[in-house]
Amino acid sequence: MQKFLARQPIFNANRVVYGYELLFRSGPENYFNSSQPEVACASTTDRLFLFGIEHLTQGRRAFINCTREFLIRDYAVMLPSDRVVLEILESVRADNEVLSACRRLKQAGYLLALDDFIDSPDSRKLLPLADFLKVDVLATTREEQLRLARDFSSQNIRLLAEKVETYEDFERAGDLGYSYFQGYFFSRPQMLSHHDIPSHKLAYLRVPQAANQSPIEMNEIAERIKTETSLSYRLLRYLNSAAFFLALEVRSISHALTLLGERGVRRWVSLVTIACMADEKPQELVTLPLIRARFCELLAPVAGVAEFANDLFLRGLVSAIDAILDMKMEDVLKELALREEIRQALLGAQNILRRVFQIVLLYEAGAWDELNHAAAALQIEEDAIPPMFFQSVDWARSILTGQPVDETEPS
Repeated sequence: MQKFLARQPIFNANRVVYGYELLFRSGPENYFNSSQPEVACASTTDRLFLFGIEHLTQGRRAFINCTREFLIRDYAVMLPSDRVVLEILESVRADNEVLSACRRLKQAGYLLALDDFIDSPDSRKLLPLADFLKVDVLATTREEQLRLARDFSSQNIRLLAEKVETYEDFERAGDLGYSYFQGYFFSRPQMLSHHDIPSHKLAYLRVPQAANQSPIEMNEIAERIKTETSLSYRLLRYLNSAAFFLALEVRSISHALTLLGERGVRRWVSLVTIACMADEKPQELVTLPLIRARFCELLAPVAGVAEFANDLFLRGLVSAIDAILDMKMEDVLKELALREEIRQALLGAQNILRRVFQIVLLYEAGAWDELNHAAAALQIEEDAIPPMFFQSVDWARSILTGQPVDETEPS
């Protein structure tokens, strides 16, 4: 029986990924049933062993939700203490059994986080054992957030702001004393007062402009790539990597374009351009659009829109370009030659590209109930979605590391 999983990055103050919260489906009877937290926690351990924690988190910490039963039965000790953070759900009462279980975990070297922390006599019993306090910035007032930071930051407890939706939320939480952040703030960065694209990044954008002309001019594309050394190097490195399984070694830019063909050129030029523009940005801003692009492409045939696979790949790929360039999406799109359907989807129009991309966003967020409805509307089988996510993560990793893609699908 297929299990769902999503992962949401957790950043430090430098916007470097510290870890991922892994969000699992709840139970076998209903793919989007949120009423069985015990089954979800049991699935945590099963899925970590099945796919491997390195595969899921690339060396970062995995934040795992823990129910009362999961704690007192010592299931957590099957997980590596140096690779996980155990999140005690807000619904867990701090009775003697829970406190004893948490003390055992602390003695064994585990880090503990209190999820959706609300200051109360019951939750305070767990504070001496806590390494992280997760505070929902949408559910608490700024005054309460400041008080929690003032009261607990001096107790060697790391404060983690969750539901951080904008760069302004991220900046405000940091000013209050929070050190870790969870949410989608990196997709909506602080808007700069000057919206011009830096000249070296504008050079990158000129390449996909040429690649998306109709008819396509291979010679013009090759010349534009050659004028930007970092772009040339990155393109050749990617195409020579094991990820592409090309029969011939790529000898030149022109040779690479010939091997790729028209559709491949449009796809890979866009990909490598995004990667180059994201230099000096958090690694997640490089990885995320790659995962989204492949995820969108894989969803196309099961959503009955295989003819839009390439458009969906581009839709996913440029979904974080506003964050990469620290600009508003509408300003970035003035410099990009994209098909009108892709442009409208990026600006929020409810066309087919937007509806398919919404599946990706809902899966990332672990919003299972909404995902259920969205998938049904596109007649996508629920159990087809998780393998596509894992395949997309593998593919993105192969692109960035040059390692072959493992074509074995999760079971």
